[in-house]
Amino acid sequence: MSDLDRLRHAMRVTERPGATVDLAAVMRDGRRLRTRRRVAGAGAATLATGLVAAIVAVVVGALPDDPRTVERPTQVAVAPPPAAVPPTASHPLGPTPTTTPGRGEPSPSPVGQVVDSGIRHGSEQRVFYVVQVSVPGEPRVTIGLAAGRRAPDGTVTTDLLVNDVEGADRSPGFHQIGYDSGGSGAPVPTFGYFVGPAQQIIGTVDGRQVGARLARWSADKQVVIFWFDPAKLAPGDKLDGIVARDGSDRRL
Repeated sequence: MSDLDRLRHAMRVTERPGATVDLAAVMRDGRRLRTRRRVAGAGAATLATGLVAAIVAVVVGALPDDPRTVERPTQVAVAPPPAAVPPTASHPLGPTPTTTPGRGEPSPSPVGQVVDSGIRHGSEQRVFYVVQVSVPGEPRVTIGLAAGRRAPDGTVTTDLLVNDVEGADRSPGFHQIGYDSGGSGAPVPTFGYFVGPAQQIIGTVDGRQVGARLARWSADKQVVIFWFDPAKLAPGDKLDGIVARDGSDRRL
């Protein structure tokens, strides 16, 4: 008879009249049965854990008695990405070369009217005028601006010539500005030209503003020739900034 049968038999004794129940035996048999069930449950859990471990060992090839070699993924060498190449920095253009005709060289012929600046060097007049130029590979650069001196007999001597070296010589805005380099027979005022409806041109130097004098080119009224009075801006002094404004005082 099993322990469970003996427990059931002890419990059925209470159903018979006059039977005496041995409570100590019932409690003892019940405790023994619970203990065996706990032991059996722990054994089942241990067995299940062992089976899982065995299955995992078979999958990964970690069993000590397994003679097979576990195949691992082949290591692939990955080349590092190429180093980033910085973009080529743009090189700002240097100052536009200026031309001063040497002795005996003929001065370029003016295109359109010669502008009298009102500045005098003895008997000579300081004048500005547009001339034709040619820049290799730049078909849209065809004019330059010259500063010269006109003698009483009408002969014009060019002191300084400036022109663009790329782009278009009629594009809106400021173009090359000429500064005295000390190589001419008389000081050359700072000068240049602007393309657009400018009514005022104002330069800044050492924190102060200096207004320029203006004249329009006779061959193209959009080309505004300007120069600074040497009494207000010494020849050769570099401008810190320059702006143009229209008739409504709006900046161009």
